[in-house]
Amino acid sequence: MKQFVVILFLLPGLVRAGELLRIEQNAVAMGTTFTLIAYGEGQENLEQAAEAAFNEAERLEGMLSNYRPQSEWSKINREAAKHPVRVTPELFHLLEACVAYSQASEGAFDITVGPLMRVWGFFRGTGSLPPPEQVASVMPSVGYRNLILDPKTQTVSFRKAGVEIDPGGIGKGYAVDRMIEKLKERNIRSALISAGGSSIYAMGNPPGDKGWDVKIRDPRQWSETIEDVYLKDQSMSTSGGYERFFEVDGKIYSHIMDPRTGYPASGVVSVSVIAPKTIDSEAWTKPFFILGRRWAAKHKPVGFRVYLCEDKPELSCEWLQ
Repeated sequence: MKQFVVILFLLPGLVRAGELLRIEQNAVAMGTTFTLIAYGEGQENLEQAAEAAFNEAERLEGMLSNYRPQSEWSKINREAAKHPVRVTPELFHLLEACVAYSQASEGAFDITVGPLMRVWGFFRGTGSLPPPEQVASVMPSVGYRNLILDPKTQTVSFRKAGVEIDPGGIGKGYAVDRMIEKLKERNIRSALISAGGSSIYAMGNPPGDKGWDVKIRDPRQWSETIEDVYLKDQSMSTSGGYERFFEVDGKIYSHIMDPRTGYPASGVVSVSVIAPKTIDSEAWTKPFFILGRRWAAKHKPVGFRVYLCEDKPELSCEWLQ
């Protein structure tokens, strides 16, 4: 159920711009809570813009969900090993972007981790330690090269049975970007959209501020802030081993899989990426988390900022240069 509150603001020095309103609204989609805060003129326009943004999130859930049998994503997983599956241009371009991320990250980002998420119990739960032979049995089905995209026919196929794509590393970021576009279509110029607090886009700036104040939480003490950042026309995504994990014999196993080994990544506690688009910031947190500081510093795209916390006796967090 959506809930919203509208608060009236009058900007000093901008009386001619009229009454500036603030709307805040939440809705659940894609397995997380989306929060929208926006400023604009006219209550009706703000409410319609917010509704359009959340309708977009619901539409994308219908396309990308691997829990809904009728979604395009589920149809691919069901049929692509048997025959090429024709998809909408939107989904085809998104899958092309996923392959590009995989290539750029040397396979550390990979949407074909579906079989691993199931084996490790993260598909619908908090996880459990599988026997090594079970991990080994699904590894031939993991790897972005098992995904065949034909741009001429706009079809998707799998090289073998057992391949399964998972939208968990890309879907929320893509949805946030699309929601922002819906706000822009209705002339909203100041807004923040957050998907579960882990994927955020800040458009413009709030009245009287230089940007949107976004906090990076301490991965070991979630109630504490370790870094404050101001975002303006930027996104920030954070991935951490604290999101979903389990412990066996004193060792922590997180849900962030290294698709090259079949095992959860270790050594890094959390990564925050600031980028122009949320789809980029969300996708790049995974390879930076998996491959660590040195690789991230060497391969960080131009214009991106990366805040990385390493797992040491004392938590070590810093911006990469």
